[in-house]
Amino acid sequence: MNVLFEDNHLLVVDKPAGMATMGAEDDQETVHRWGCQYIKRKYNKPGNVFLGIVSRLDRLTTGVLVLARTSKAASRLTIQFGGPGKSKKVTGKAEKTYFAVLSGKLSHDTSFGHQGALRDSVYKDDAAHRMRVDRHQRQDAQAAELRYVVLAESQQHTLVAVRLVTGRKHQIRLQFADRGHPVVGDKKYGSAESFGGGIALHSWCLQIDHPTKGDRLEFTARPPASWGEHFPWLPPLSTIDAAASEGLAGQKE
Repeated sequence: MNVLFEDNHLLVVDKPAGMATMGAEDDQETVHRWGCQYIKRKYNKPGNVFLGIVSRLDRLTTGVLVLARTSKAASRLTIQFGGPGKSKKVTGKAEKTYFAVLSGKLSHDTSFGHQGALRDSVYKDDAAHRMRVDRHQRQDAQAAELRYVVLAESQQHTLVAVRLVTGRKHQIRLQFADRGHPVVGDKKYGSAESFGGGIALHSWCLQIDHPTKGDRLEFTARPPASWGEHFPWLPPLSTIDAAASEGLAGQKE
């Protein structure tokens, strides 16, 4: 686990694949358990350590994840991520940007810099442990929207940067898979390929307001080195970072 930032209120990490954010079996490591032990050891904390979960990454997804070190930070960050509550101290909202390698080409006319948006209603299928696109106007369905820009492609795959407008469970995985382009390695949503111990979905950039100081913070983490090994056609990571920033700059709400 690579710690990207920490202070008295925040702990920001670069999560590896294969680790749940929290809630796994007792004998399995989670980001929450790791973080509590990290703080306990580093600061010689006696007893239990508070660490609030304000946003999650799927077990197979890598990248930037923020946790709250105080209850005040947890409540204010929860609001920024679209959760319940009110606070005069919260003026902005969190912005999350991901990299994803998709199966196939999005369409015959896509090219570098091509932009698009996906909008659906989605719901949770508890029996199947997955999300689904609603086609029958279910009462429990919620709006799901994302925006993307194409960064690179090969004959079999497309690299996109994705900015979430809403934050639904498995949203990126579901919305692209529903259009025939599952994230590489995501067998739950139809990928026929393997991708090591995870899927080709990475939380690249997170922007939040500091929960007490109020200043805007930005944290980034490049995809694991295995991406370049698995997809030799990808441009250098520095080029991908710059292209994503430029391509998504005009897509803010």
